[in-house]
Amino acid sequence: MQKPISVDVMEGEAMVAAARKYDRVVQVGTQRKSTPHLIDAKKNVVDTGLLGKVSHVEMCCYYHMRNNGNPPLEAVPDFLDYEMWTGPAPLRPYDGLPHVRWWRTFFEYGNGIMGDMGIHMFDTVRWMLNLGWPKRISSTGGIYIQKGGKSNITDTQSALFEYEDLNCVWQHRTWGTPADPNYPWSFKLYGENGTLEASTMSYDFIPEDKGEKIHKDVVYEKEKYPEDLTEPQIELNAAPATRLHMLDFLNAIDKGTRPVADIGQGHISTASCILANLSMKIGRPIVYDPLSRQIIGDQAANELLQRPYRQPWEHPHPDRV
Repeated sequence: MQKPISVDVMEGEAMVAAARKYDRVVQVGTQRKSTPHLIDAKKNVVDTGLLGKVSHVEMCCYYHMRNNGNPPLEAVPDFLDYEMWTGPAPLRPYDGLPHVRWWRTFFEYGNGIMGDMGIHMFDTVRWMLNLGWPKRISSTGGIYIQKGGKSNITDTQSALFEYEDLNCVWQHRTWGTPADPNYPWSFKLYGENGTLEASTMSYDFIPEDKGEKIHKDVVYEKEKYPEDLTEPQIELNAAPATRLHMLDFLNAIDKGTRPVADIGQGHISTASCILANLSMKIGRPIVYDPLSRQIIGDQAANELLQRPYRQPWEHPHPDRV
């Protein structure tokens, strides 16, 4: 599966239920868990206890990646079955090929920047710190700057994922300058003994005292795999992570184990980001109980756990897989 694994919480619950019922290895494309320098950071900074107790995390994305154009409506080309491509989502008027990221600018098809870039960083933080479901989720945001285009996803959003003695804060802006130019899409773990800053490009450990700083850069494998240089639209910094991810997937199939990016973990990260969007929509915090698959004490919010499907598509449910 790619991330986010679903557009609503019940889709994700159904995927996990199906994977477990039929005993299948299902991996999610959250490749930060297979990124060499981030594996090093977890092993040599987090797991060794250099940070001490971590009680605050900041995650962010300041990339200007929110497409907000106004392309004219077009006739659907003969080669594209637009009904089938749209699937159970609302059928928007056709305004050009929905691929090449244009689809990502609509809540009809995805979960905005929160479910696009936020899930990567939140999933990585959960892996680093061995975190499960948040105790409570809240979020605010909207379209504050980039008004006027067709896009309906937020250009500004903050979210809070609460754990026991730990807050994980997310923020994105698709406008302006990044808070830290060295880490425009990143996470920062604040421990009692120091801070770990990390992204797809590098990591830095800054100790609280006069201890030794640690810096590691992204690993490239251009010499070992020269085909990386000719692969169209490749992200060179992500190629080693993609290879390790696939090897982990094949190893899990061979051994009958769960991959590092198992569907269960991908669901927690995806659903948490979706719940943040729901909190922003309804204007109040959310407490989700994964055992009952319900938002505690909020029936109106529970009705949003499953998006309406366009006919004749039938929404999956974990009790019917």
